[in-house]
Amino acid sequence: GIAPDTDLKDNFDDAADTWYTGYLAAAKRLSISNGVGSNMFAPDKEITRHEMFTLLYNALKVIGRLPEGKADNTLSDFADAQNIASWAKEAMKLLVETGIINGNGGKLSPTSTTTRAEMAQVLYNLLSRYRLNH
Repeated sequence: GIAPDTDLKDNFDDAADTWYTGYLAAAKRLSISNGVGSNMFAPDKEITRHEMFTLLYNALKVIGRLPEGKADNTLSDFADAQNIASWAKEAMKLLVETGIINGNGGKLSPTSTTTRAEMAQVLYNLLSRYRLNH
């Protein structure tokens, strides 16, 4: 239900004029994304796992659909939890504790780039949770 913005004057400096410009402006306005610093978004840059999880968390927060419930894991269960950036900890903590993120081999790999398959798995986990609980 989030429509793209039509007033694009308060967008990221590198938003350009493309098919996603209005969506990016809406994401900035709603604080779904705060960019990479200096009012830049870096739209062509690969995305890390903790960036992906933070965007997902922020979008769910905006629409009032943060996942609930408890899974068996906490951040401290993962060997690389200390590599999560401070700005991503709240998002990753909730997504781990609700079972949306399961990690791989005891690691979350927060600074690694994510794959389309990993994103598909996270979305599946999230949608499965809502289908069962809502």
